[in-house]
Amino acid sequence: MANPLANPRLLRALLPPVSFILILAAIFVIQPRAMSYLGLNLMLNLALPIALATIAQLCVITVNDLDLSVGAFVSLVACIGATWLPASPVLGTLALLACIAIYAGVGALIHWRDLPSIVVTLGLSFVWLGAAVLILPSPGGSAPAWLSALVKLKTPLIPFAILASAALAILAHLFLMRSSVGTVLRGAGGNSQALKRAGWSLLRAKMAMYALCGFFGVLSGLCLVGLTTSADANIALRYTLLSIAGVILGGGEFTGGRVSPVGAVIGALTLTLAGSLLSFLRISPDWQIGAQGAILIVVLALRALVNQTERRMA
Repeated sequence: MANPLANPRLLRALLPPVSFILILAAIFVIQPRAMSYLGLNLMLNLALPIALATIAQLCVITVNDLDLSVGAFVSLVACIGATWLPASPVLGTLALLACIAIYAGVGALIHWRDLPSIVVTLGLSFVWLGAAVLILPSPGGSAPAWLSALVKLKTPLIPFAILASAALAILAHLFLMRSSVGTVLRGAGGNSQALKRAGWSLLRAKMAMYALCGFFGVLSGLCLVGLTTSADANIALRYTLLSIAGVILGGGEFTGGRVSPVGAVIGALTLTLAGSLLSFLRISPDWQIGAQGAILIVVLALRALVNQTERRMA
């Protein structure tokens, strides 16, 4: 009987969950008290907004683009959620819908003019950041009571952040990987010429994925402000790099429309736990981003080794 571990594809699929389990095991060894409902809840308290931002980034990477404005966008949404949304729900909702529409327009602009997404979204990040500063010049505001109650829900046995992240992974997987619409959208990044010959619109596909990016970015910002109960124009700037790292750590690639929603969510949870692990190791916060990057490099090196093995066996 063939050894299943000799299958490179299986090994590549196992890398995200194995990385998550190893970091979780290391935390439990260093701090056994973390092996509890309260411990998991504290460590993964901010995992859901990061997971949502990661899925937002995954939508753009699916069409072979890269969004360098996710962090600034989530910060803007948090500012709207802490100011306009509680004071005037209608105005706040319209503002959030407008943000999603702008994202779809950016996708159309990139496709029409054949512009590099990195440059466009980098410029867009300054627009989001400037708007966030105008709305909330200094940290403050307050989250709507219903939003805080929702994201701080106390679920039995398993923390809400874990359950919500699992639901997010399953729903994103079913839509993007199992539905006919998801197949078409992934085709825009995997084989755009074949998609075009089949009569599908690349413009609509790209606009749809950018709109989905904006949608999940809105959910991320609202979830974040609900957890923190206030906002700041710089509250989520690091989410840009975390979201890219989460997608890649979860098995996604920058080209070919090759992504894994489940792996991306696991990657986001892994990066969240990595921050807790580094705190338990008493590593300075100034070094934590670099240490998280080192973890990502190790995982990518292992994946490159698996890919090389797969090519040799082909």
